[in-house]
Amino acid sequence: MSIDLELAETARRAVAAGRADSISSWVSEAMRRQADHDARLQALDVFIAEFESEHGSITDEEVRAAQRRAASKAVISRGAA
Repeated sequence: MSIDLELAETARRAVAAGRADSISSWVSEAMRRQADHDARLQALDVFIAEFESEHGSITDEEVRAAQRRAASKAVISRGAA
């Protein structure tokens, strides 16, 4: 197995800074997050397929309307100055 050298250096820095116990644990946590992400995307695919089978296809206009609603409720947060 090979990994990107920049990622390997990022892992080394995380260990050196105490944010990970080891490179192996850093990689395992990253893989766990990716597996969780993939599972959520798969569950979303199933939900959308079931929704569309019951209610019909979600249109582009419905997606744009949902994006506008989400944007109108967004809270902008900036880091401390």
